[in-house]
Amino acid sequence: MDTVEGADPAALTEQQREIRRTLRDLLDRHTGPPATPAPQGYDPALWARMAGELGLTRLALPEEYGGTGHGTPELALACEETGRALAPSPLLATSVLTAPLVAALGTPAQRAELLPRIADATLTCALAVPGGSLGHALGLTGDNTTGAWSGDGRAGGVQARPAPDGDWLLYGEAEQVLDGHSAGLLLVAAHTGGYARSRTLLYLVRPQDAGPGLVRTRRAGLDPTRSPARVQLRDVPATLLGEDPADPADITRALAAAGRTAAVLLAAEATGAARGALERARGHLRSHPADGSPRPAPHRLADLYVQVEAARTLTYCAAREPGPGPESGPLALAQALDALRAAAGEAVPAPDAHPYVRRAAADELLFGPAGRLRARAAERTGLLGEAAA
Repeated sequence: MDTVEGADPAALTEQQREIRRTLRDLLDRHTGPPATPAPQGYDPALWARMAGELGLTRLALPEEYGGTGHGTPELALACEETGRALAPSPLLATSVLTAPLVAALGTPAQRAELLPRIADATLTCALAVPGGSLGHALGLTGDNTTGAWSGDGRAGGVQARPAPDGDWLLYGEAEQVLDGHSAGLLLVAAHTGGYARSRTLLYLVRPQDAGPGLVRTRRAGLDPTRSPARVQLRDVPATLLGEDPADPADITRALAAAGRTAAVLLAAEATGAARGALERARGHLRSHPADGSPRPAPHRLADLYVQVEAARTLTYCAAREPGPGPESGPLALAQALDALRAAAGEAVPAPDAHPYVRRAAADELLFGPAGRLRARAAERTGLLGEAAA
């Protein structure tokens, strides 16, 4: 269990090993139990080093927009290390959930304006969907083409109507928006067209231009290293993401592809957290605590190690899949969440286990649960009959 650079399922290049070594060293020196939480929900100085010196925000973006074009495997390595340290950062909300949608759906002008700012970490983003149904919106736990995840145009959610100046006005609210209280750009899913012709489209909201109609409230969540927020919009000005008229089918396809990639990166975070939990358990086993607290049995640690490494192998296999959104991403996430929950619940003595248990529970609430991830993956791949959309 000591090996970091040993038999690695990712078959790391030297550049990938350097990313891992450098990021691990940085996080080991600068993360730990939080004292007073920063208003942003993360340490801005640490984030500046992660994004600036290490270039994490550039990894999966095209070179034409200031990225390095490396892709999912390299970003998975970074997410595994941030997961191991349980390090709060806007990487998930900005680079994993929002940037791929801007890249896939934005107009040339929108991509040219926003993606270079994401790449150089001068812009953080958040994806806001109504009802807190992020896993469904991303196609991970249900069919996102039905519109059920966004209310089908009925009461609730967020409604969009044309503004006199040619843009749009948004009215409604979204719960559980990761980093929604501090992000410099909101990407909001909203209905337009009324009930009979309702369509769910994506809109760009710039908080600095939103006026008093935008109210963002940071909420206490299960996991203090995640920062959920309630975003309330009262006739807030917005711009449609992409060309007008936008095709809702393009949007649901882009959401699903982004969701499958996000599942891989969340799985990398979860396996990193599980490995961190096992490291703590092993340290506790060696320390012979004088207080008589129970220690994990060595044979059970070995079983858990096998479970975690199996999830990690599946994660990196999914990360290397070609195409728009790896099909095995949701399965990798389900396995990783199971492994994290087992490692935290069985290996780490309380209260050390609490941060890992909270991370697993919070991610299942937002993106799972694991059983539904597996069921939806089976539907998509046709294991339960005809393949789903």
